[in-house]
Amino acid sequence: MKKAIFTLAIGDNPMYRAAVDSFKEYGKKIGADVIVSDQLHYKININNPKFDASPAWSEKLYIQELLKEYDRVLYLDADIIVTPEARDIFELYPDLDTVYMFNEGLHRDRSQQAEQINNVLGEVNWPKENDQVIYYNSGMFLVSKETGLFDNANIEEMQAICNEVKFYDQTYINYLIRRDNINSVGVEANFNRMQLLSHENYQTADFIHYSGRGYRQKVPMRELKYIIDYCQLYSDSLSEAEVLKFKQESWNWYILKQYRKTKLPMSFLSFVFGLFHPSHKY
Repeated sequence: MKKAIFTLAIGDNPMYRAAVDSFKEYGKKIGADVIVSDQLHYKININNPKFDASPAWSEKLYIQELLKEYDRVLYLDADIIVTPEARDIFELYPDLDTVYMFNEGLHRDRSQQAEQINNVLGEVNWPKENDQVIYYNSGMFLVSKETGLFDNANIEEMQAICNEVKFYDQTYINYLIRRDNINSVGVEANFNRMQLLSHENYQTADFIHYSGRGYRQKVPMRELKYIIDYCQLYSDSLSEAEVLKFKQESWNWYILKQYRKTKLPMSFLSFVFGLFHPSHKY
Protein backbone atom coordinates (compact mmCIF):
# COMPACT_ATOMS: atom_id res chain seq x y z
CA MET A 1 0.00 0.00 0.00
CA LYS A 2 1.35 3.41 -1.01
CA LYS A 3 0.92 6.06 1.69
CA ALA A 4 1.58 9.79 1.59
CA ILE A 5 1.60 12.71 4.00
CA PHE A 6 0.58 15.93 2.25
CA THR A 7 0.88 19.56 3.32
CA LEU A 8 0.97 23.07 1.90
CA ALA A 9 3.93 25.26 2.85
CA ILE A 10 4.54 28.41 0.80
CA GLY A 11 7.11 30.92 1.98
CA ASP A 12 9.98 31.00 4.44
CA ASN A 13 8.05 30.76 7.71
CA PRO A 14 10.34 28.74 10.05
CA MET A 15 7.23 27.06 11.48
CA TYR A 16 6.65 25.44 8.09
CA ARG A 17 10.19 24.08 7.94
CA ALA A 18 9.90 22.60 11.42
CA ALA A 19 6.49 21.12 10.57
CA VAL A 20 7.79 19.45 7.42
CA ASP A 21 10.77 18.10 9.36
CA SER A 22 8.40 16.51 11.89
CA PHE A 23 6.30 15.07 9.05
CA LYS A 24 9.40 13.56 7.44
CA GLU A 25 10.45 11.92 10.69
CA TYR A 26 6.97 10.49 11.03
CA GLY A 27 6.96 9.37 7.40
CA LYS A 28 10.18 7.43 7.93
CA LYS A 29 8.67 5.69 10.92
CA ILE A 30 5.41 4.64 9.28
CA GLY A 31 6.57 4.19 5.69
CA ALA A 32 4.87 7.18 4.05
CA ASP A 33 6.17 9.65 1.47
CA VAL A 34 5.98 13.33 2.37
CA ILE A 35 4.67 15.64 -0.36
CA VAL A 36 4.83 19.41 0.09
CA SER A 37 2.99 21.85 -2.16
CA ASP A 38 5.05 25.03 -2.41
CA GLN A 39 2.82 26.52 -5.12
CA LEU A 40 -0.91 26.64 -5.75
CA HIS A 41 -2.54 24.39 -8.35
CA TYR A 42 -6.00 26.00 -8.31
CA LYS A 43 -6.91 29.58 -9.08
CA ILE A 44 -9.57 31.03 -6.81
CA ASN A 45 -10.66 34.65 -6.48
CA ILE A 46 -11.03 35.92 -2.93
CA ASN A 47 -12.92 39.20 -3.30
CA ASN A 48 -14.44 41.05 -0.33
CA PRO A 49 -15.00 37.86 1.68
CA LYS A 50 -17.43 37.95 4.57
CA PHE A 51 -14.95 35.98 6.68
CA ASP A 52 -11.19 35.41 6.76
CA ALA A 53 -10.25 33.46 3.63
CA SER A 54 -7.12 32.53 1.72
CA PRO A 55 -6.67 31.30 -1.87
CA ALA A 56 -4.26 28.71 -0.45
CA TRP A 57 -7.08 26.85 1.26
CA SER A 58 -8.29 25.49 -2.08
CA GLU A 59 -5.07 23.43 -2.33
CA LYS A 60 -6.74 20.61 -0.40
CA LEU A 61 -8.34 19.71 -3.73
CA TYR A 62 -4.91 18.54 -4.90
CA ILE A 63 -5.44 15.41 -2.85
CA GLN A 64 -7.65 14.12 -5.65
CA GLU A 65 -4.53 14.07 -7.84
CA LEU A 66 -2.41 12.38 -5.18
CA LEU A 67 -4.99 9.63 -4.81
CA LYS A 68 -4.30 8.64 -8.41
CA GLU A 69 -0.84 7.55 -7.28
CA TYR A 70 -1.28 6.79 -3.58
CA ASP A 71 -3.74 4.47 -1.86
CA ARG A 72 -4.05 6.62 1.25
CA VAL A 73 -3.19 10.25 1.99
CA LEU A 74 -2.84 11.92 5.37
CA TYR A 75 -3.34 15.65 5.07
CA LEU A 76 -1.73 17.85 7.75
CA ASP A 77 -1.78 21.63 8.08
CA ALA A 78 1.68 23.18 8.30
CA ASP A 79 0.92 24.49 11.80
CA ILE A 80 0.88 20.93 13.19
CA ILE A 81 3.72 19.20 15.02
CA VAL A 82 3.81 15.44 14.71
CA THR A 83 5.40 14.51 18.01
CA PRO A 84 8.30 12.03 18.17
CA GLU A 85 6.24 9.28 19.83
CA ALA A 86 3.18 9.67 17.58
CA ARG A 87 1.34 6.44 16.85
CA ASP A 88 0.72 5.17 13.32
CA ILE A 89 -2.63 6.69 12.35
CA PHE A 90 -2.81 4.56 9.20
CA GLU A 91 -2.70 1.45 11.35
CA LEU A 92 -5.09 2.70 14.03
CA TYR A 93 -7.71 3.79 11.48
CA PRO A 94 -7.53 1.11 8.77
CA ASP A 95 -10.89 1.18 6.94
CA LEU A 96 -10.30 2.23 3.35
CA ASP A 97 -13.89 3.31 2.72
CA THR A 98 -13.88 5.82 5.60
CA VAL A 99 -12.64 9.38 5.99
CA TYR A 100 -11.10 9.99 9.42
CA MET A 101 -11.22 13.49 10.95
CA PHE A 102 -11.62 15.17 14.33
CA ASN A 103 -15.16 16.32 15.14
CA GLU A 104 -14.70 19.83 16.46
CA GLY A 105 -18.47 20.27 16.36
CA LEU A 106 -18.58 18.64 19.79
CA HIS A 107 -16.66 21.63 21.15
CA ARG A 108 -17.78 24.55 18.95
CA ASP A 109 -21.19 25.26 17.46
CA ARG A 110 -20.70 25.11 13.68
CA SER A 111 -24.37 25.13 12.69
CA GLN A 112 -23.98 28.58 11.10
CA GLN A 113 -21.34 27.25 8.71
CA ALA A 114 -23.65 24.40 7.74
CA GLU A 115 -26.42 26.91 7.03
CA GLN A 116 -24.10 29.19 5.05
CA ILE A 117 -22.95 26.50 2.63
CA ASN A 118 -26.44 25.01 2.32
CA ASN A 119 -27.65 28.42 1.16
CA VAL A 120 -25.06 28.53 -1.65
CA LEU A 121 -24.68 24.93 -2.85
CA GLY A 122 -28.03 23.45 -1.88
CA GLU A 123 -29.61 21.83 1.13
CA VAL A 124 -28.06 18.73 2.70
CA ASN A 125 -28.74 17.08 6.02
CA TRP A 126 -26.18 17.65 8.78
CA PRO A 127 -26.33 14.91 11.43
CA LYS A 128 -25.80 15.70 15.08
CA GLU A 129 -23.94 14.20 18.01
CA ASN A 130 -24.90 15.25 21.53
CA ASP A 131 -27.28 17.78 19.94
CA GLN A 132 -24.37 19.46 18.12
CA VAL A 133 -23.86 19.47 14.35
CA ILE A 134 -21.10 17.04 13.39
CA TYR A 135 -18.44 19.26 11.84
CA TYR A 136 -14.92 18.03 11.23
CA ASN A 137 -11.75 20.08 11.45
CA SER A 138 -9.79 19.74 8.21
CA GLY A 139 -6.36 20.52 9.66
CA MET A 140 -5.85 16.76 9.70
CA PHE A 141 -7.69 14.10 7.75
CA LEU A 142 -6.94 10.62 6.51
CA VAL A 143 -8.50 9.64 3.20
CA SER A 144 -8.24 6.64 0.87
CA LYS A 145 -9.12 6.14 -2.79
CA GLU A 146 -12.15 4.06 -1.88
CA THR A 147 -13.86 6.87 0.03
CA GLY A 148 -14.61 8.89 -3.10
CA LEU A 149 -14.37 12.07 -1.03
CA PHE A 150 -13.08 14.25 -3.86
CA ASP A 151 -14.72 12.44 -6.77
CA ASN A 152 -17.35 15.17 -7.18
CA ALA A 153 -15.35 18.08 -5.77
CA ASN A 154 -14.38 21.00 -7.99
CA ILE A 155 -12.86 24.46 -7.85
CA GLU A 156 -16.06 26.03 -9.23
CA GLU A 157 -17.97 25.09 -6.08
CA MET A 158 -15.12 26.35 -3.92
CA GLN A 159 -15.22 29.63 -5.84
CA ALA A 160 -18.95 29.89 -5.20
CA ILE A 161 -18.49 29.63 -1.43
CA CYS A 162 -15.08 31.18 -0.72
CA ASN A 163 -16.44 34.70 -0.21
CA GLU A 164 -19.65 33.63 1.53
CA VAL A 165 -18.83 30.75 3.90
CA LYS A 166 -16.66 30.75 7.01
CA PHE A 167 -13.76 28.25 6.88
CA TYR A 168 -14.79 27.69 3.27
CA ASP A 169 -12.45 24.76 2.53
CA GLN A 170 -13.19 22.97 5.77
CA THR A 171 -16.92 23.55 5.46
CA TYR A 172 -16.80 22.31 1.86
CA ILE A 173 -15.18 19.02 2.88
CA ASN A 174 -17.86 18.57 5.53
CA TYR A 175 -20.50 19.36 2.92
CA LEU A 176 -19.08 16.78 0.48
CA ILE A 177 -19.23 14.14 3.21
CA ARG A 178 -22.93 14.89 3.71
CA ARG A 179 -23.95 15.43 0.09
CA ASP A 180 -22.11 12.43 -1.35
CA ASN A 181 -22.82 10.05 1.55
CA ILE A 182 -19.14 9.50 2.38
CA ASN A 183 -18.40 7.25 5.35
CA SER A 184 -16.73 9.24 8.11
CA VAL A 185 -15.49 8.57 11.63
CA GLY A 186 -14.29 11.01 14.25
CA VAL A 187 -10.75 10.36 15.45
CA GLU A 188 -9.59 10.81 19.02
CA ALA A 189 -8.49 14.31 19.94
CA ASN A 190 -4.83 13.32 20.23
CA PHE A 191 -4.63 13.22 16.43
CA ASN A 192 -5.72 16.85 16.12
CA ARG A 193 -5.06 18.41 19.50
CA MET A 194 -6.14 22.05 19.44
CA GLN A 195 -6.29 24.84 21.97
CA LEU A 196 -10.08 24.57 22.16
CA LEU A 197 -9.47 21.40 24.21
CA SER A 198 -7.44 23.39 26.80
CA HIS A 199 -3.70 23.70 27.39
CA GLU A 200 -3.47 20.80 29.82
CA ASN A 201 -1.02 18.08 28.72
CA TYR A 202 -1.29 19.08 25.07
CA GLN A 203 2.35 18.14 24.41
CA THR A 204 1.52 14.47 25.03
CA ALA A 205 -0.69 14.35 21.91
CA ASP A 206 0.29 12.60 18.69
CA PHE A 207 -0.45 15.62 16.46
CA ILE A 208 -0.47 19.10 18.05
CA HIS A 209 -2.40 21.67 16.01
CA TYR A 210 -1.47 25.32 16.60
CA SER A 211 -4.62 26.77 15.09
CA GLY A 212 -6.01 30.05 16.36
CA ARG A 213 -3.86 31.37 19.19
CA GLY A 214 -1.83 28.20 19.14
CA TYR A 215 -1.16 27.63 22.86
CA ARG A 216 0.91 30.80 22.91
CA GLN A 217 -0.19 32.15 26.33
CA LYS A 218 2.76 34.38 27.39
CA VAL A 219 4.47 34.11 24.00
CA PRO A 220 3.26 36.86 21.61
CA MET A 221 2.81 34.85 18.41
CA ARG A 222 1.83 31.28 17.69
CA GLU A 223 4.82 30.73 15.36
CA LEU A 224 7.13 31.52 18.27
CA LYS A 225 5.29 29.13 20.58
CA TYR A 226 5.34 26.47 17.88
CA ILE A 227 9.13 26.71 17.52
CA ILE A 228 9.66 26.71 21.29
CA ASP A 229 7.59 23.53 21.62
CA TYR A 230 9.15 21.91 18.56
CA CYS A 231 12.66 22.46 19.90
CA GLN A 232 11.64 21.04 23.25
CA LEU A 233 9.88 17.99 21.80
CA TYR A 234 12.77 17.21 19.43
CA SER A 235 15.57 18.14 21.84
CA ASP A 236 17.06 14.65 21.59
CA SER A 237 17.59 14.93 17.83
CA LEU A 238 18.33 18.65 17.39
CA SER A 239 21.78 20.09 18.00
CA GLU A 240 22.23 23.30 20.00
CA ALA A 241 23.10 25.08 16.76
CA GLU A 242 19.88 23.87 15.10
CA VAL A 243 17.79 24.96 18.08
CA LEU A 244 19.43 28.38 18.09
CA LYS A 245 18.87 28.77 14.35
CA PHE A 246 15.18 27.87 14.62
CA LYS A 247 14.68 30.35 17.46
CA GLN A 248 16.58 33.12 15.72
CA GLU A 249 14.62 32.59 12.51
CA SER A 250 11.29 32.57 14.33
CA TRP A 251 12.24 35.74 16.21
CA ASN A 252 13.22 37.45 12.94
CA TRP A 253 9.94 36.30 11.39
CA TYR A 254 8.03 37.84 14.30
CA ILE A 255 9.84 41.18 14.10
CA LEU A 256 9.34 41.31 10.32
CA LYS A 257 5.62 40.68 10.83
CA GLN A 258 5.45 43.56 13.31
CA TYR A 259 7.34 45.80 10.89
CA ARG A 260 4.85 45.06 8.12
CA LYS A 261 2.01 45.99 10.47
CA THR A 262 3.49 49.14 11.98
CA LYS A 263 6.29 50.34 9.60
CA LEU A 264 8.28 51.23 12.71
CA PRO A 265 12.09 50.76 12.60
CA MET A 266 13.22 47.16 13.01
CA SER A 267 15.68 48.12 15.78
CA PHE A 268 12.90 49.79 17.77
CA LEU A 269 10.60 46.79 17.33
CA SER A 270 13.37 44.42 18.42
CA PHE A 271 13.73 46.40 21.62
CA VAL A 272 10.01 46.79 22.34
CA PHE A 273 9.19 43.14 21.63
CA GLY A 274 12.36 41.81 23.22
CA LEU A 275 10.52 39.55 25.65
CA PHE A 276 11.29 36.68 23.31
CA HIS A 277 14.87 35.97 22.33
CA PRO A 278 16.75 32.82 21.24
CA SER A 279 17.96 32.49 24.83
CA HIS A 280 14.46 33.04 26.27
CA LYS A 281 13.61 30.77 29.18
CA TYR A 282 10.75 29.17 27.26
